[in-house]
Amino acid sequence: MVKIQVALDVVEPDRALTIAKEAVAGGADWIEAGTPLIKSAGMDIIRKLRETFPNHTILADMKTMDVGAAEVEMAAKSGANVVTILAAADDAVIRDALLSAKKYGVRIMVDLISFPDPITRAKEVEALGVDLLNVHVGIDAQMTGVSPLEKLRQLAAEADAEIAVAGGLTPETAREAAQTGADIVIVGSYIINSDNVSQSAEDIRKAVDSNETTKTDRKSKDEEMIEIFNRVSTSNISDAMHRKGAMQGIFSKTPGKKIVGKAVTVRTFGGDWAKPVEAIDISGPGDIIVIYNGDRNIAMWGGLATLTAVNRKLEGVVIDGAVRDFDEISKLDFPIFAANVVPNAGDPKGLGEINVEIICGNQTVNSGDYIIGDDSGVVVVPKERAYEIARRSEEVWKREKRLFDEIRGGKTLAGALELLKWENQK
Repeated sequence: MVKIQVALDVVEPDRALTIAKEAVAGGADWIEAGTPLIKSAGMDIIRKLRETFPNHTILADMKTMDVGAAEVEMAAKSGANVVTILAAADDAVIRDALLSAKKYGVRIMVDLISFPDPITRAKEVEALGVDLLNVHVGIDAQMTGVSPLEKLRQLAAEADAEIAVAGGLTPETAREAAQTGADIVIVGSYIINSDNVSQSAEDIRKAVDSNETTKTDRKSKDEEMIEIFNRVSTSNISDAMHRKGAMQGIFSKTPGKKIVGKAVTVRTFGGDWAKPVEAIDISGPGDIIVIYNGDRNIAMWGGLATLTAVNRKLEGVVIDGAVRDFDEISKLDFPIFAANVVPNAGDPKGLGEINVEIICGNQTVNSGDYIIGDDSGVVVVPKERAYEIARRSEEVWKREKRLFDEIRGGKTLAGALELLKWENQK
């Protein structure tokens, strides 16, 4: 039977133990003390996991590169059954680790993460005596859409060792991994960032044990990205961008309306509304007109422009400037984000440009960048990193859902985040 390994890639020991208990209840077989957790809590977390789960396999994800024997001994004496070593480690490190593993009755898993030729390296470490291999795409690479399944297919056809696979697996991809030849399916985020860990682990268990061979049609990256941006908040996205991307001084004038789409940029000046109106004619579904007006006290957008945008099925408009005719606009149910509302308008002089780089709300916006707006404000996501930022913001969203659940259960926010432990001690 294919084993399910839950990767406890968190830094708080108490949270890790709670998640592990729930994951085991849902069907997880192996429990991994992830590298961040080991770096945070040391070998003590291995001891706690062994005490809590005396009959389960405990894996210490040490990612060893040197002093293999010493690190294997350390993990083994703390209660680990399996210890990871990086494929990039020298052969001498792996040989010494294998001797230590034999001495202390544990197994070595070689992690092929980021190795340029994992298939060749897998054969080399097998020849050294390693009997566990991990086809692994790291979290940061996962965010860009890299999948471990293709390398798994290659390795499953050639390797004799047991094969583990890790890298952003969901029930659908976990099923595919199991059917492709994985002996151990490693799942982190889908389980540990869930607000129902037991159910998520059970979802993985059912998928892995399923005999269904029909592959689910996968969404394109663009479809997946838009779905995520519609699900998460601008606050989640800002966190994922390390507090970047948020426009200043621009807020929703139609509360409760969210926008997600690609920017059609307009630069105009002093209420000149010619180019903003012309931009409507070259825009359509999925587009958001983003305007720099140069003056927040003269409107260059009003009721007639809004009705035209509604007819063109635009997603919304974002204006570093003012709007007017708000009594008319409010009846049209069209999302507008702006800096101000005033009654006076400018004139259509035709100055300015469309689809050029602009500054809006002190943020650089290029044509095709993704714009997300909600009641908290507006964020700009550069098109070159949009898929990655969407995936990272989803992880933020999942973690916050988990924290909400813990706070509802009685924890304080400071306690849930262990703030005192992580404050700068200088």
